[in-house]
Amino acid sequence: MDQTNIPLVSVRNCRQAYHKEASADLVVLDNVDLTLHEGEIVALLGRSGSGKSTLLRIVAGLLKPTSGEVNWRGKPLTGPAPGVAMVFQSFALFPWLTVQENVELGLEALRVKKDDREERSEEAIDLIGLGGYDGAYPKELSGGMRQRVGLARALVVHPDLLLMDEPFSALDVLTAETLRTDLIDLWMDGKLPVKSILIVTHNIEEAVLMADRILVFSSNPGRVAHELKVPFAHPRNRFDPAFREMVDDIYGIMTRRKAPEVHTATAAAPNPFAHVLHPVGTNLIAGLLETLKSEPYNGRADLPALAAALQFEVDELLPLGETLSMLGFAELEEGDIIITETGRRFADAETEDRKEIFAEALRTHVPLIGAIRGVIDQRSNHRAAAVRFRDQLEDHMSPEYAEETLRTVISWGRYAEIFEYDEEAQQFGLEEEDEEETED
Repeated sequence: MDQTNIPLVSVRNCRQAYHKEASADLVVLDNVDLTLHEGEIVALLGRSGSGKSTLLRIVAGLLKPTSGEVNWRGKPLTGPAPGVAMVFQSFALFPWLTVQENVELGLEALRVKKDDREERSEEAIDLIGLGGYDGAYPKELSGGMRQRVGLARALVVHPDLLLMDEPFSALDVLTAETLRTDLIDLWMDGKLPVKSILIVTHNIEEAVLMADRILVFSSNPGRVAHELKVPFAHPRNRFDPAFREMVDDIYGIMTRRKAPEVHTATAAAPNPFAHVLHPVGTNLIAGLLETLKSEPYNGRADLPALAAALQFEVDELLPLGETLSMLGFAELEEGDIIITETGRRFADAETEDRKEIFAEALRTHVPLIGAIRGVIDQRSNHRAAAVRFRDQLEDHMSPEYAEETLRTVISWGRYAEIFEYDEEAQQFGLEEEDEEETED
C-alpha cells in the first residue's frame, strides 16, 4: 500500500452519546466524518456545545466514540494516539515550574535524556519567541506569553499532529492576532515540527485566516453541516473582498433556518425540557432590537458587519440572533438579521408594555415557561422547587446546559412577571396578587 496516500487521521460515522436515566441517550456527535492529511490545517468551526472539542478528544484517542471508526495512519486507534500534542484554551501550565520545566514535561514523559531535553526545550522556546524567559514562572508572564509556553510544550515533542482547542479565545484581540500570525508564518516557513494542525474555533475570521479546509458544525447533535476549501494563499488579507465574501457566506451557512416542524392535531406537543436556551439577558435583547430599528440598519443588518460594529464574536452574536428569532422578535436569513413587527413594537414600547410583549412571546414560544407556570398554578401553596425542573432538563441535555437553561428561564420569567423566584429556597412562586387571581 502506498503510505503517502494514507490519511494521518480518518474518522468515519462517528457517534458519541451518553446514557441518561429514564430518557433517550444524549447524543453529542452523530454521523461525523473527518479526514486529515499531512501538510494541511483544518478548522472545526461551530458554536459552543456543537461537539467540536469532543471530536478533538476522540481524534487524540482520549475518548472512545460510542460507535464509528477512528484510524491513525490507516490503523484502528485503540488508545492515546502516538505523535499527537494538544494546546488548550486555558494554558494549563504548572505555576510552580519555570518556562523551561513546563516545556520539558512532555519530553520527560518520553524519557528523553536531560541534555537532549534542555537542547530541544531551548529550541522550542526560541522558536515561539520566548528566548530569555527560560527561568521565568507563569505568574511573571502575560496571557499571550503563557499561551506561547503552552505552544512550545506541544511542539517540543515534534508531534505529527498538533491539536488546538480554541487556543486564542482567552487572549485579547491584539495578542491573539499576533500569536495567530506568528504561528502561520512559522508553518509557511516550514519551521514548525508538525505535519498537520487541527484547530477548534468558534471564530469565523480565525478559521478563514488560518485553515486550508473548514468543517462547519451544526448543533444538537453535532454534525458536519458543510465542508469548505479556503482558496486563499498565505498571508491572507482579512479586508480583501473575496475574503469578506467567504466570511459572509459562512455566516449565511450558520444562520440558515431549518425547515419548521409540523405539529398536527394528533402529534405530540414539543417537549418543554428538550430545548437549550441561550443565556441572553433582556437588556441585551432590548439593546440589539433598538440598534436594529435605528440608523444605519433600519430593521435589517448584515451579521458580520453588525458583529464588527458591536465588537462581538460569532459565539456571542449568533445565540443572541437565534434567541430573537425564537421569540419572534427577528428573523435570520442567509447571514442577515431582520427585525419583525413584534420586535419593533418591543423596541418602541415603554418598560411596562415591553414586559407584556415579552411575556406574550415567552408564553407563545418557550414551552418551558408554560410548564413551570402550570406546576405553580396546580400547587395549593403556588410554589415549586427548581430541582424538579433541573432534573427534567438533565434528562435531555448536559448538566451544564440544564443549569444554563434554568437560569435563563428564571431571568426571563422574572422580568416578564410570569413568576417570581426565591434564590435562597431555590423555589419558583407567584406574587401575592397572582396567587389571589389563581385562587379565584
